[in-house]
Amino acid sequence: MYLKASTAKSLSFHRFLQSFALAALVIGLAPTAADAAPRKGTVAKKSVGESNRVVRSFAMGKRRSVVHVAMVPARPSYGKLAGLHSVQDQLDLKSSVALVIDQDTREVLFSKNDSAVLPIASLTKLMTGLIVSEAKLPMDEMILITQDDVDTEKGSSSRLRVGTMLTRGELLHLALMSSENRAANALGRAYPGGLQAFVSVMNAKAKMLGMKDTRYVEPTGLSSRNQSSAHDLALLVNTAHADPVLREFSTSPGHQVAVGNRTLQYNNTNRLVKSPGWEIGLQKTGYISEAGQCLVMQTKVAGRKLIMVFLDSAGKLSRIGDAERVRKWMEANPNPTVPAVSTVVRQVNG
Repeated sequence: MYLKASTAKSLSFHRFLQSFALAALVIGLAPTAADAAPRKGTVAKKSVGESNRVVRSFAMGKRRSVVHVAMVPARPSYGKLAGLHSVQDQLDLKSSVALVIDQDTREVLFSKNDSAVLPIASLTKLMTGLIVSEAKLPMDEMILITQDDVDTEKGSSSRLRVGTMLTRGELLHLALMSSENRAANALGRAYPGGLQAFVSVMNAKAKMLGMKDTRYVEPTGLSSRNQSSAHDLALLVNTAHADPVLREFSTSPGHQVAVGNRTLQYNNTNRLVKSPGWEIGLQKTGYISEAGQCLVMQTKVAGRKLIMVFLDSAGKLSRIGDAERVRKWMEANPNPTVPAVSTVVRQVNG
């Protein structure tokens, strides 16, 4: 009798845990963050495109149950809302926006929806890095990660805990190579005059470079209000490529930082920097749901220095696949002549 009653109580408690897991999931869902893993919480979340369900296990002694709950679909990208993905191109690219320019001659070799103004996610950090580098601030100065650097926009995680101290150079390295959001925000916050002054300088620099379609509101790219066009980003890549610090940090395959008694290993968010088939001089990736998967690069293909811009790619690996398609196309056609393809849409506000 005691065993039956005990079992009944156990099953009742088990059902309670299942109900609790479902409630926690509904309350705790947050958009996927830019180039960063979601924050650890009571429910494990996976990025859109990786999984359409969430799995949470509760252990009770030797017994374990698994609750499978369907995820709420991520919001569509601004490019998808504008119908940019319906535009077909010769290379069958998965990015809704693409631009390939000869860096020396400024000749446009390939373009697709290149005038569309869209969120740019962590491509923002390329401008962040440019402002920090040009300010000539001491790279060995220690900067403290504070609560102000914690992402409240998308809820992204970070291994740089509040209270961590790193040099400005290390933060810049992590921001460009691994798209570390807290590192980028701390760089802006530690700028003379603070974050507001830093963002003002970002926008002033964009205007000076002729980036007429570009606007920044913060230094990480987590906000969908950071927006630009493919042509503007090509201008930024060309300028940033002239900076040896940005070239080195953005193309570094990996980097270790000492945090207290821990050593953290960071890797580049762009796997192409490790590929022997690529000669990349500068790169930056980006992702938030509103922007899709993004990639900009300076590279050398078939003897030509190229600037490549890919925005609003649908799949996690599709921006890399698009870069590979362009490279193979250029190797087969060193002097291509391809008409531009685009829609009439210029800007989408979501």
